[in-house]
Amino acid sequence: MDVLTNGLLTIFSVLFFLFVIVIHECGHFFTAKLFKIRVNEFAIGMGFKLLSFKRGETLYSLRLFPVGGYCAIEGEDSDSDDEGSFKKKSVWARMVVIVSGALSNILLGFVLTFIIFVQRPYFASTTIDRFSADAVSSQQLHANDRIKNFNGYEIHSERDLNFAMAVSEKPEVDVAVIRDGKEVKLQKVKFNSEKVGENKQQIIVDFSVKKIEKNFLTATTESFKETVSTVRVVWSSLVGLITGRFSFREMSGPIGIVSGVSKAASAGLKVSIGKALTNVTLTMMMISVNLGVVNLLPLPALDGGRFVFLLLEAIRRKPVSEKYEGIIHIIGFLFLLAIIILFSFGDILRLINGE
Repeated sequence: MDVLTNGLLTIFSVLFFLFVIVIHECGHFFTAKLFKIRVNEFAIGMGFKLLSFKRGETLYSLRLFPVGGYCAIEGEDSDSDDEGSFKKKSVWARMVVIVSGALSNILLGFVLTFIIFVQRPYFASTTIDRFSADAVSSQQLHANDRIKNFNGYEIHSERDLNFAMAVSEKPEVDVAVIRDGKEVKLQKVKFNSEKVGENKQQIIVDFSVKKIEKNFLTATTESFKETVSTVRVVWSSLVGLITGRFSFREMSGPIGIVSGVSKAASAGLKVSIGKALTNVTLTMMMISVNLGVVNLLPLPALDGGRFVFLLLEAIRRKPVSEKYEGIIHIIGFLFLLAIIILFSFGDILRLINGE
């Protein structure tokens, strides 16, 4: 039974991951259609074509391997004299088409967050309600303080606060709060901590926060704030990887992502089907936002890299040489492929070791 359940969870995880990618491609597809740019094919999956039909100028296809998809836009990567060609449109229209995939993923993240949040009885604020019996931060923090900045990280939501506390490596931090309507900056606020790993200390949260009453307005507002906070967390994590603050060992490839979704669903099933669905929805929200943010990075072969070339074209009033742009994107694609293979190898090792 466990084997069957795990198999079904894996299939479900793959399909959910595919859904996130399809949403990304839908962003490109619908904005291309909006600007009357020809889309030659919209494919779900990769590899051998299983099913297809043509409507108008576009071929819609379902392909064998559920590991991606694509939106083949006329003239995006090659010369074309077609009036509906990508390069025949204004640079601003092309910019919108390029970034729409990533923005669609972030929008999906908001929708998934809203689905999760409307199930909650209330929401968490960033205003301190009460302290635990063994709290030491209460020596400087007070009840009703709204935390504005924690160790240099701006706080707008519960996720911001949790992230800032999780990455703080010392039990003494600088905190800015709003107290009686005024900003108060507190230095070296002390928290209890516990050892994590060999040389790291993690702060122990010693206070609870006030509740926010649930209604449609607060559900929408808090979902938006949570989505923006998730974007900031992803960005800060990427910066941390580049600066060496975080380890690349913590990164996952496609195998690790599918495994993570499956584990989240499996853990939820131990409680209820509803909990499993909530866990999967939360995990996919993070994956969708991650995909959106990463795609906006100004790196070759990514949407963000293509956007940079369009921005240069807008500034120079003429496009960058297709030859040089193509070479740069090929190099970037090979680099990204190598990174994915490296992360996937790490995923496989973690699976073998049962991590």
